[in-house]
Amino acid sequence: MTISNETINLLLTRRSAKALTMVGPDITPEEIDLLLRAGARVPDHGKLAPWRFVLFQGEARAQFGEVLRKAYEAHEDRANDDQLDFEAHRFLRAPLVIAVISHVTPEHKVPEWEQLLSAGAVCQNMLVAATAMGLASQWLTEWYAYDEMVWQALGLRSHERVAGFLYFGRPSVPNDERPRPVLADITTEWKA
Repeated sequence: MTISNETINLLLTRRSAKALTMVGPDITPEEIDLLLRAGARVPDHGKLAPWRFVLFQGEARAQFGEVLRKAYEAHEDRANDDQLDFEAHRFLRAPLVIAVISHVTPEHKVPEWEQLLSAGAVCQNMLVAATAMGLASQWLTEWYAYDEMVWQALGLRSHERVAGFLYFGRPSVPNDERPRPVLADITTEWKA
């Protein structure tokens, strides 16, 4: 058996960065291509590609921030100017944000659950690829992944949902480690 220690080490040490700590320079077109290609290499029962990507970079991040400001204000009638500014600047935290959109083909032989899991695997592959490329990354959903005004601005169609907003940038600080589950607490062996 051959073990790629570099790959195993990457998987065992991968850690999300906080979007607030990400800096430029911008993610290059070549880096974006690698991230998208890594995302598209996930298990995909039925070859449905039950996901798609929406990229936010440059000025588009601020423009989409206005969508977030309006959506937040529409649902939070007590939102103050500081909160609205926070939401408007959300995508400016990182040089690149990629929305991974789950697209389920209903009543297909591939169960909906498997299609949804494939979209989750896309997000994870992109995070692992970012780590291998020396980039900082974070997978977020938060309120705006579930907001109908945001869905409309993203052009979500029937049977689509946001699997995650993936933030990418350059690291400015080391990632903090967090406690991980004790494997014995979450593992059982099935016996007849």
